[in-house]
Amino acid sequence: MYEIEKNINRLRRGQATFFLDPKEQIILKQKLKKDEYKIFLPYKDSENNIFYVDKLPDVILYEIKIKNKVRHQDILGSIYALNIAKEMFGDILIVDNKYYIYILASIRNYFESNFLMVKNNHIELIEQDRDLFKDYEREYEKIEIIVSSTRIDTVVATLCHIGRTKVKEKIKNKEIMVNYDFLKNSDYKLKDKDVFSIKKVGKFKYREELKRTKSGNLVIFLDKYL
Repeated sequence: MYEIEKNINRLRRGQATFFLDPKEQIILKQKLKKDEYKIFLPYKDSENNIFYVDKLPDVILYEIKIKNKVRHQDILGSIYALNIAKEMFGDILIVDNKYYIYILASIRNYFESNFLMVKNNHIELIEQDRDLFKDYEREYEKIEIIVSSTRIDTVVATLCHIGRTKVKEKIKNKEIMVNYDFLKNSDYKLKDKDVFSIKKVGKFKYREELKRTKSGNLVIFLDKYL
């Protein structure tokens, strides 16, 4: 709750917030009047956004030049290894096999001096026009799986090809998040547009487009973040 109050105080001083994840944005909207803020979205369906009053926030878009193919989580892990807080950077995009990241300008010098490698690959940072993806819409890998129910433990077990006991271990070890909170209840039933992530597996958005098989199981649809 401290992070929320910190950002509210920034807004009331006329300053922009830091990058906010979807859960933080929902809480802020509940605590503020609509005329108390505007929202800076780096692109149409960006997840991590900034609230501001009048002056647009100072944000930089970098292309991360790298020779070898890496994953979103590889880039994220390399940034966290530098002790950069999640509020200091926005979404990581992979577009046409190129990698991009939004950061607050306040960490430019530290970022450029220290973010030098991703998964043993040397990188080069190239600053781009921050409005480059103004009209961009995120792409997903479409996934279709068959499950007995929409319970999160059932869905995770199917995606990871493991039993429910192993899923409980993942929950205990805080390896599963639903809507940006660590999962606590294994019987949680997924709802349309719920976002969940599994450590070392990926991040997914649930789409409520269900159909039944002849045996009574459910065919469910997921968007996997690229």
